[in-house]
Amino acid sequence: MKKIHIVGLLMILGAIVVLMTAAKDLSTYDNFKSAGKATGAVKVVGKLCKDKEIIYDPRKDPNYLSFYVQDNNNEIRKVVLKNAKPRDFEMSEQIVLTGTMKGDEFLASDMLLKCPSKYKDEEIYVKSRS
Repeated sequence: MKKIHIVGLLMILGAIVVLMTAAKDLSTYDNFKSAGKATGAVKVVGKLCKDKEIIYDPRKDPNYLSFYVQDNNNEIRKVVLKNAKPRDFEMSEQIVLTGTMKGDEFLASDMLLKCPSKYKDEEIYVKSRS
């Protein structure tokens, strides 16, 4: 075999590995009900329940945030994120959470906020520190 053939095969194998890795994150959005039945991490989209309690005390634990989210099926669940509260958190129009259900709580590993802006939509991405 020529060196060019070996290099070509290695590049094809590398591309396959990259595509398979990227395909793991290409998931559809779920709701809290289906998240409770899932075995791995799922993505849930919803809105922040502004009338419910938001717990964040940076003096006590700067990496603990809990709040309530209403999914697209109008089901409300408590969400726990092991990270600091992002700025303009209460102004978010939509929240995309990645994580797992544990009992009645959703343990979020990632959170993406869609916030209103005067000129354009702004997204804030938060990754859990666990």
